[in-house]
Amino acid sequence: MEAVHLSAVASCHFSTSSFSHNRTLYTSSSSSSSSSSSSSVKPNTLCSPWIGSTTPTTSFSTRNLFTNEIWSWVNSKSVTVRRDMRGVVRAEMFGQLTSGLEAAWSKLKGEEVLTKENIVEPMRDIRRALLEADVSLPVVRRFVQAVTDQAVGVGLIRGVRPDQQLVKIVHDELVKLMGGEVCELVFSKSGPTVILLAGLQGVGKTTVCAKLANYLKKQGKSCMLVAGDVYRPAAIDQLSILGKQVDVPVYTAGTDVKPSEIAKQGLADAKKKKMDVVIVDTAGRLQIDKTMMDELKEVKQALNPTEVLLVVDAMTGQEAAALVTTFNLEIGITGAILTKLDGDSRGGAALSVKEVFLHWT
Repeated sequence: MEAVHLSAVASCHFSTSSFSHNRTLYTSSSSSSSSSSSSSVKPNTLCSPWIGSTTPTTSFSTRNLFTNEIWSWVNSKSVTVRRDMRGVVRAEMFGQLTSGLEAAWSKLKGEEVLTKENIVEPMRDIRRALLEADVSLPVVRRFVQAVTDQAVGVGLIRGVRPDQQLVKIVHDELVKLMGGEVCELVFSKSGPTVILLAGLQGVGKTTVCAKLANYLKKQGKSCMLVAGDVYRPAAIDQLSILGKQVDVPVYTAGTDVKPSEIAKQGLADAKKKKMDVVIVDTAGRLQIDKTMMDELKEVKQALNPTEVLLVVDAMTGQEAAALVTTFNLEIGITGAILTKLDGDSRGGAALSVKEVFLHWT
C-alpha cells in the first residue's frame, strides 16, 4: 500500500468545502421531515444518508492518532457550513483528473504554436491522467485521438498561448464527451410515467428510489414507490421507511410474490390512485446471471416503462462501460444514475458511462 502523508489525506478527503456540502446534504432531508429540527449538526452526531436521522457516534480510541486528528479537525470551530448552495452537491471525484490535466499544460510553456512534435508529451500526460482517473481504455483512446486531431495545425490566435489553446480544446472535448447539454427525464403523455431501476447489488437502488421520488415531488409530481426486491433481507422495510421519510406511498406485496406480478399490481394501484410517476425498485443482479436477467426482462415486459435507468456506483471505474453496454443489450436502458459521488472515486465511471451512451445515439 502506498504511504500517504496525513496532511495530504486530510486535505484530499476532508476539505472544508466538500465537508460542508456533505453535511448540508445530509441535514436537508432531516429538516424537510421535521420543520422544528435544527439547521446545524452537533459535533458528536453523525447523519445517515439513508434516512436523514442522527445517530450517536462510537467513542474513538485515543491510540488512533489519525482518527483523533481528523475528529478534532471536524469538531473545530474553523469548519463553516455553507447554506447558500443547498441544492449543489460538490464531489471531489474529478480532483485527481484535474491535477493530471494541469500537468499537461506546463509542457507547452515557451512554445509558439501547437505541432505534432511538441504535443506528444502533453498528450501523454492527458492519457495518463484519464487512465489514472479509471476511465475506460477505449474511451481514453478516442478522446486523445480527437484532441490530437484538433490540436495539430490549429491556427494561432493573437494573444492566446498554445497551452491555453490546448486547454480550450480539451475543455470542448470533455463537454462533448459528457453530452454537452442536460437531458431531462421523459414523462408519459397519458397514464403514469413508469421508471424502472436496475443495477448490481449494493449500488444504492433502493435509496435512489426515495431520492428520485423526492426530487420529482418537488417538481409537483405525485409519486408511488413499488418494492420489487424480494431477495435482499429488509429491502422492502427499507423502502417503506424511506417512503415515509419523503412522504411518498410505497406499494408492497411481500416476498412470496414474483417481481413481475408485484410490478403489475403496483402499476394498477398507481393508476387507481391517479399517480403521475411510478418508481419500481428491483433486486441487484450481475449482468452474467441469466436467470436474474430474464426475471428483469419479465418485469420490464409487465411494466412497459417510460424510463429504464441503470444505477451505477461511481467507484466502479472503467468497468462501468462494460456494465452499461451489457445491461443495454439485455434489457435496453435509457439512462444511468451515478451514486456515491461523495466518495473517493476518480471520475472514470462518469466519463465512461456517458461516452457509451453517446455511441448509442
